[in-house]
Amino acid sequence: MTQTIISDPANLAEVRHSIEDFSQQCGFTTEAVGEIGLVVNEAIANIIRHAYGNATDRPIKLTADYSGDTLRIVLRDWGSGRDPSNCCGNDNPLKPGGVGLSCLRKLMDDVRFEPQPDGMELTLVRKNTASA
Repeated sequence: MTQTIISDPANLAEVRHSIEDFSQQCGFTTEAVGEIGLVVNEAIANIIRHAYGNATDRPIKLTADYSGDTLRIVLRDWGSGRDPSNCCGNDNPLKPGGVGLSCLRKLMDDVRFEPQPDGMELTLVRKNTASA
């Protein structure tokens, strides 16, 4: 699955539904499908906010593949290139800011930020325990 969108928040629901449909086809449980959708939603919202400074006309490319029991989602942006992996995030959902990064780390098995010469590539990995 490959999808390229523009960094307009109005596109978040479409991408979330696409990745949830894909995850469901891969055999993930309903709970896992919702978690994966939430993670992708938060990651793209963070790209829009932090990498693109809320610009609504910049590209975001999403690629997802499923092999064996592993879902791999790659989000590519051409933004600031700032690496948030050293950021501690915010574990308190009542305190604004930083919740998205904590969400990624808690709901995915692996989260990797790979700076690119012209942006960032975020790889999200989730094992399908329902297929084991």
